[in-house]
Amino acid sequence: MTVKRLEANKLAHMFIEGADNLSRHVKIVDSLNVFPVPDGDTGTNMNLSITSGVKEVQAQTAKDAATIAASFAKGLLMGARGNSGVILSQLFRGFSKAVEGKEKLNAEDFAKAFEKGVETAYKAVIKPVEGTILTVAKDSAKQAVKSAKKNDDIIVVMSDLIKEAKASLKRTPDLLPVLKEVGVVDSGGQGLLYIYEGFLAVLEGKKLKDQQPVTPNMDDLVKIEHHHQSAQSHMATEDIEFGYCTEVMVRFDQERLKNEAFIEEDFRNELSEIGDSLLVVSDEDLLKVHIHAEYPGEVLSRAQRYGDFINIKIENMREQHTHLLDETQAFYGASEQAETQKETPKSEFGIVTVSMGEGVSKLFKGLGAQEVIQGGQTMNPSTEDIVSAINKVNAKNILILPNNGNIIMAAEQAADVVDSKAIVIPSKTVPQGLAALLAFNPSIDIEKNASHMNEAMKAVKSGQVTYAVRDTQIEGLQIQKDDYIGIADKKIVNTHKDLVEAAKELLSHMIDEDSEMVTVLAGEDVSERETKALIQYLEDTFTDVELDIHQGDQPLYSYIFSVE
Repeated sequence: MTVKRLEANKLAHMFIEGADNLSRHVKIVDSLNVFPVPDGDTGTNMNLSITSGVKEVQAQTAKDAATIAASFAKGLLMGARGNSGVILSQLFRGFSKAVEGKEKLNAEDFAKAFEKGVETAYKAVIKPVEGTILTVAKDSAKQAVKSAKKNDDIIVVMSDLIKEAKASLKRTPDLLPVLKEVGVVDSGGQGLLYIYEGFLAVLEGKKLKDQQPVTPNMDDLVKIEHHHQSAQSHMATEDIEFGYCTEVMVRFDQERLKNEAFIEEDFRNELSEIGDSLLVVSDEDLLKVHIHAEYPGEVLSRAQRYGDFINIKIENMREQHTHLLDETQAFYGASEQAETQKETPKSEFGIVTVSMGEGVSKLFKGLGAQEVIQGGQTMNPSTEDIVSAINKVNAKNILILPNNGNIIMAAEQAADVVDSKAIVIPSKTVPQGLAALLAFNPSIDIEKNASHMNEAMKAVKSGQVTYAVRDTQIEGLQIQKDDYIGIADKKIVNTHKDLVEAAKELLSHMIDEDSEMVTVLAGEDVSERETKALIQYLEDTFTDVELDIHQGDQPLYSYIFSVE
């Protein structure tokens, strides 16, 4: 079997199968993230990004390869999340540029499109790091070009590309010491390989061996479900039949299962009688439920038959209704919003920032941010999310504070596509974002503001306390799963089984004789007793330092510290 001309339908099928193959391996890609904190989201970000690209392809009726590639690139661009998602979008942005005007692709066109994708992706990254998805894409594209010079069969070119991608991926630990230390290959490169393997399967007319049902991330399912609800939410609040959004995670108890076996389909049918928007996901260990119910207690009682609760979340949907309508406006009403904004004069400045935690969001709003996008470590906002926030602000000059290194590229991509003048202040942490925002001065122009805000960021030290999601050894520290770890400016500096002790050790590392102020943001999982103990330690140990304490309510990070 040979393929010497790639037509639009087959190219579209390749994009779809590539995305499907990645989605089947999302958890594997997530698990390769080297940082043992709960941010293993490379696979999730790539999956959400490429899913956005596939939606554009599926909506496309054109019969030429160039239009299919352009649609895929456009969807990826707007859905790009995290650095891995943005780089992926750039790889296929370059691919689509290379095939502009072509109805069908030959082997040379195909190989050069990958090469152009690599060129575009490298240009998008300020400081490319070798040993990442970029390296895997570069090495494999180079091999594809070599292959295309020798033969005209696209299957052979794709096979050679994948062979080199695998070899390059295997070499990533030699290029990035942290990968070798932890004993993994690069997660983004692995995700790209899964996409490429999906491409080859279509070219060869094969079905991939790993055909187990896709199990999307529960959070993503819930988000999709809520967006669906948003689209349907043009109703009066009193018309909401089931008032409480209820989420439960249960760890199965084998003793209880002896009395009553868990059968997912039966349980789903059972819950469907007491609510809607139902999602039930389970594996050998865990049961996850999302449902809108009028009596959440019933859901808890029924789920508890099978084990103990790990997490419970109940939200009053009627109270959230107004907020839901706002979300609908953000996601579905952009055109209406644009019409409204045409009639509303633009303000001089607008500030868009990203935050996780209600308390942190209030802090940013209190300092002047007009739009705070909820997101961060485990759910990076997409380019489209940021564009939507920028449009909502309706200002001539926009300053964007990502507050997370993994969001900076998506923010820059958003800044490039909006009509307003937008500048990204590359804040990588919440303390950096807060420090930058404090330096904003509405009486000077946007370039001077950007300069001042960048300088302000450099004067602050950022610290975070979170927990380890797996056992590992990194930079000389032996870390056990669930231990608390202290991170100073992205470097893990200490670990301890006790939260307060871990926080004390981290602060002792960060505070020196030049330190004047310490800001503490307490996370949603921290008790008042623990924070009081920490404050007492700070007051007793660092008597010359001024303290500023806030309830940040951020998830995942028990404490966020800023030292100035």
